[in-house]
Amino acid sequence: MSYVTVTDLHKTYAGFPILERVNLSVEKGTFVSIVGASGCGKSTFLRLLLAQERPTRGEITIDGQPPALEPNRDRGIVFQRYSVFGHMTVRENLIAAEALGATVWGVLPSRARRKAAEDVADAALERIGLAHMGKAYPASLSGGMQQRLAIAQSLIAKPRILLLDEPFGALDPGTRASMHDFLLEIKAEWDMTVFMVTHDLSEGFKLGDRVLVFDKVRWDPHEPHAYGATVTYDFDARNGGIPFQSLSIETVEEITV
Repeated sequence: MSYVTVTDLHKTYAGFPILERVNLSVEKGTFVSIVGASGCGKSTFLRLLLAQERPTRGEITIDGQPPALEPNRDRGIVFQRYSVFGHMTVRENLIAAEALGATVWGVLPSRARRKAAEDVADAALERIGLAHMGKAYPASLSGGMQQRLAIAQSLIAKPRILLLDEPFGALDPGTRASMHDFLLEIKAEWDMTVFMVTHDLSEGFKLGDRVLVFDKVRWDPHEPHAYGATVTYDFDARNGGIPFQSLSIETVEEITV
């Protein structure tokens, strides 16, 4: 049964199409890796899933609910550049994420809510293995620790879907491998639906249940920006990489006309 449904999605900026005719059905708990050339709309697609931007045409629904009009706690996002607050300790970062929905630091409305936020933050610190660094500032953490903190910030609200935009691109190979294990553990434990953009094809197949390839099926050399990208391949990464939901010949012909 489809949990995330993308229907006839189009996105245009200043008259230039970025995405066109994107259709997708994803079951709950699926890890979807997204690959493709730079500029083919992968990050745009994440922003649309986040509801940070609205489609020019088409819609995205989660669990059959009406399309979201703005970002909310149902969606967590992690970028390649760590989205933590440098002026707060590790523990304060997580308290802020819990109490304020991962927005900005401010005055908590009550002692009870702050105490509840502190309890959730302390539990999260234990889970990500950073309890001993609770009083430290993010600048003193290693790259892997900072990324764990960024992921924990997004997960602390228990979002229904997690969006990752090249989250491990700046990490060394050893730290990246450990972060892969950490992410898969968290995903399995919480049965999250995950969409991850990556430029590393091997990473996409290692982590993903499905691997989507975004590309343009229509191309005009005289007007390279005339057409947008769509999902050209949909691989089942858990079944030898065979096509999961490949485009039919009729669909390709329809798009290329």
